[in-house]
Amino acid sequence: MNLKKHLAAWTLTGLLAGLNASAASIESTKDWTQFNGPHRDNISHETGLLKEWPKEGPPLAWKIAGVGGGYSSVSVSSGKIYTAGDEGDSSYVFALNEADGKPLWKSKLGESGGGNGYSGPRATPTIDGELLYMIGQFGDLVCYQSADGKEVWRTNVNKDLGGKMMSGWGNAESVVIEGDKVLCTPGGSGGTLAALDKKTGKAIWRSADFTDSAAYMAPVVAEIDGVRQAVVLTAKSVAGIAVADGKLLWRHDRPGQTAVIPTPVIKDHFVYVTSGYGVGCDLFKISSADGHFNVEKVYSNKGMINHHGGVILLGDAIYGFTDPADKTHRDEKGWTCQDLLTGKVNWQDKNLLGKGSISYADDRFYLRDEGKTGTIVLLEAGPDHHAEKGRFDQPQRSNKNAWPHLVIANGRLYVRDQNSLLAYDVKAK
Repeated sequence: MNLKKHLAAWTLTGLLAGLNASAASIESTKDWTQFNGPHRDNISHETGLLKEWPKEGPPLAWKIAGVGGGYSSVSVSSGKIYTAGDEGDSSYVFALNEADGKPLWKSKLGESGGGNGYSGPRATPTIDGELLYMIGQFGDLVCYQSADGKEVWRTNVNKDLGGKMMSGWGNAESVVIEGDKVLCTPGGSGGTLAALDKKTGKAIWRSADFTDSAAYMAPVVAEIDGVRQAVVLTAKSVAGIAVADGKLLWRHDRPGQTAVIPTPVIKDHFVYVTSGYGVGCDLFKISSADGHFNVEKVYSNKGMINHHGGVILLGDAIYGFTDPADKTHRDEKGWTCQDLLTGKVNWQDKNLLGKGSISYADDRFYLRDEGKTGTIVLLEAGPDHHAEKGRFDQPQRSNKNAWPHLVIANGRLYVRDQNSLLAYDVKAK
C-alpha cells in the first residue's frame, strides 16, 4: 500500500497521539487507567514498593463486596476505582472511592449472564479523563462520565456494527483510546477493527480490507516505521491497521484455536503473539520499503503457550505461564522466561505456582493462580534467575476461576474475585 497517500494524516495523528500519551503518562504515573495498565504492557511504573512480603502476605487495607459477578479487573484513576459486574438481571459499571472502597455510583451496562456458562463482564473499564468506556459481555459499548456515571452514548458492537466473534464466550476486549478515537474490534464483514468518535460513538472508519472475526483482546497501538498503527490478532491473522484511516498496512497468516486471548507485544519492528490450546507463539518482523509494509515470520514454536493470563516483556525477555493443554507435552509447562528474539526458553518452573495471570511493578512480578486457593506470589526474576519473595492465599475465595488480572496502583495491590474486591498495602514503610 502506498504510504505517501496517507503520510500527512499519519504524521498529524502520530503527533497528536504523542501529545496525548505524554499528558496521560503524567496523569497516570501511579494510576492504572485501563486493562494491562497505563501503557497496556502489564507494567506499573511505581517505585518504593515492598521487595519482600511477610509470611502472611502484605497487610489488607480494606475489602468490600457489592461489585457484582464477573471477571472484570479494575481501573484506578484520580482517586476512584472502576470495575464491572452482574447484579440481578443487569450488568453494571461500579465506581468506588480509592481510599476505602466505599461505593460512589453504579450505572447500567447491559443484561446479565454470559456465554458458555461464564456469567458477568469480562472486560475492564478504560478511563480517559472525564470519560469512561466499557464493553459488556453481549457487546454493549457504553461511554459514561467518570465523575458520576451519567451515560454519554451507547452502541452495540454486535447488533449495530454487525460484529462477529470467533467463538461463543462473549465480548471481552477492553477498548483502546487513541486521540479522538475509540478503537474496538467488532469483527466480521464490515471490518475487523472499528474507530468510533470517542465523544459521540459515531463510526469514523472500519477496516474494510481486513474482515476476520474478532478474538478476545483489544488491538495494541504503536508507531512502526513512522506510521501509527493498531496491531490486531485474530484466529486467522496478525495484522497492522493504519490508525488514521483504517487501511490494512500488513497481514500474515497466524492460525489460532478455540479462543485467542493474550495481548500482542510490540518492540521496535517486532510483533510477538502467543495463544493457548496448543498453538504456541510467533515473532514477526515488520518493515517498509518502496512505500509498502512487509512482514516476515522470524520463528514459530511452543516455548510459550499462554492461554489467557498474559505475558510481560522486560528487556528482551518474555515472562508468562505456558499451558500446553495436551497430555503429550504435559511436563512442558509452568512459569516461563523466553528470549524474545530467538524464541529460546531461558527457564521454566512448573512447581512455582499454578496457571494464572502476571503483572509487574518495581522490579517484582506479581503472579496469581487461577485455581481454588487464588495464591498470589511476589517474584524476583530475570533471564537467568527467579526467586520467590513472598506468597499468600487469597482469603474467602469464591468458587469461580480467579481470572481478573492483578492491579498495582498508588501503593496498593488490587485483587478482584467476583463480587469482592480486596486492596492490599504494598508500599514499603
